[in-house]
Amino acid sequence: NLPFLRILSYTTIPTIRNAKILQAPTRTKRWPVMVFSHGLGGTKNAYSHLLGSLSSHGVVVIASDHRDGSAPLSLIREAPGSTPRHVEYKSISHRQTPEVERERDDQLKIRLWELGLIHEALLKIDRGEPLLNILAAKSPECMGDLAMFSSALDVHTPGSISWSGHSFGAATIVQLVKSVYYAQSKTAPSSYEPLFKSSSSSQIAHQITPSSSISLLDLWCMPLLSRSTRWLNQQPLPCYAPDGPGGKNIIAILSDAFYKWSSNLNQLKRIISEDPSQDSPMNRKRPAPYIFYPISSAHLSQSDFGILFPWLTRKAFKANDPARTLRLNTRAILEVMRRNGMEVADTSAHDMEEVATGHIGQDFKILQRDGSVTGWVALHLGNDKHSDEAANDQTLGTADPMEAVVQAEMGQAGRK
Repeated sequence: NLPFLRILSYTTIPTIRNAKILQAPTRTKRWPVMVFSHGLGGTKNAYSHLLGSLSSHGVVVIASDHRDGSAPLSLIREAPGSTPRHVEYKSISHRQTPEVERERDDQLKIRLWELGLIHEALLKIDRGEPLLNILAAKSPECMGDLAMFSSALDVHTPGSISWSGHSFGAATIVQLVKSVYYAQSKTAPSSYEPLFKSSSSSQIAHQITPSSSISLLDLWCMPLLSRSTRWLNQQPLPCYAPDGPGGKNIIAILSDAFYKWSSNLNQLKRIISEDPSQDSPMNRKRPAPYIFYPISSAHLSQSDFGILFPWLTRKAFKANDPARTLRLNTRAILEVMRRNGMEVADTSAHDMEEVATGHIGQDFKILQRDGSVTGWVALHLGNDKHSDEAANDQTLGTADPMEAVVQAEMGQAGRK
C-alpha cells in the first residue's frame, strides 16, 4: 500500500558483507567499541548511515535489536531450526501516568537486560570462547565471523566501551550507566526499584566508570522520570565522580523538534548536569557537557529515514540536507571520543567542509561553542544562552511533545 517504500529494495550501502577484520592500528592493537540502542519504532538496521560512518573511522559498533515491543517487529530465535517468535510493536501512551511509567519501566528492564547480555557476549567473543551463532547455522558463509574478533576488541579496559543511543535508546543508555554505577550505593531509599542489578564484582561494573564516553541523540527524558527510579534520576552521571573528567565525555545532540520541546530540553539539561537534583542545571565546578543541535533537522534525521526519503523529510518535517546532519553528528561523536583518549581515524577534509590544516585527526571546530560551524548551534547547560542559540529562537515555533515523539519518531502524520 506504500509504493514509495519499494525504493528500499534498490538501496545499498558501501560495505562488504562478512569482510574480514584488519589488525587495529591502535597502541593496544585492539579496536574501540561502541554499543548503540535504538529508539521507538527503530531497529538495529535503521541507523546504518550513522553507525556505518562511525565504523568507517575504526569503531566496532554493536547495534542492538531490542525485543521489548519498541521495534516495529522483532524476532526471537531460540535455537537453530526453531520457528522464530514474533514480538509485535507495543503501543503505549506518551503521556506520563502511573500506568505508563510501569509499562516503560518494563520495557527498560528488557532493554537493560539485553545490553547486559551484549556486554557479556562481547567479552566472550574477545576471549575466543565459542558462542552459538544462530545466523551462522542458517547461513554457512557466516561461520567463523565471531572468531575473527578474538583479541581484537578493546572491551576489557575499564571505561573503554562507548555507549550511545537515540531517543528511547538514549534514555536506555542513561539508565544503564547509572544503574550499574550506583548499584552498590547505600544511600538509595526503599522506594527505589532498580531496573537492572549488577554486583560490584561483575564485569559490567568493572567496565562502566567515570571515564565512559556517552553520546545521546535526542534523549527522550520521560522514561527516566518514573516514580520508582526517581532517586536514580537525581544522581549525576558517573563522569561527575570526584575522579571523573566532568561533562567533557558526554555529548547530547538534538533535532529541531527536541530543541523546541522546552520541557524535554530542560529535563535533558538537568539529567546531564553536575547535580540533577536541582531544578536549575548548572556545572559550577566541573567541565560542562557538550550540547548541540543542527538547524533544520528532524528527529528522524538521526536515522536513515532522511537519507532514504529526503523529499518527504523536507516536506513533512521541514528538515534540510539530512546527509549533512548525519555528518555533523558523526564528527561530534568522534571528536568527543578522541578527546577522551580513544584512537579513531581522522575526519576527512570533505566532512570537515574545509581543507584540513595541522593537527590531522583533530576536528577542533565541531565542538567549539562559537558558531564556527554553520548551522551547528551550541547550547548552554543553564538558562543563559549563547548568541547563536538566542538568535535562532526568533525563528522557532513551539513544538508539541506529541509531534516531537509520536510524529517524528513513529513517522505518523497529523497530531494525536
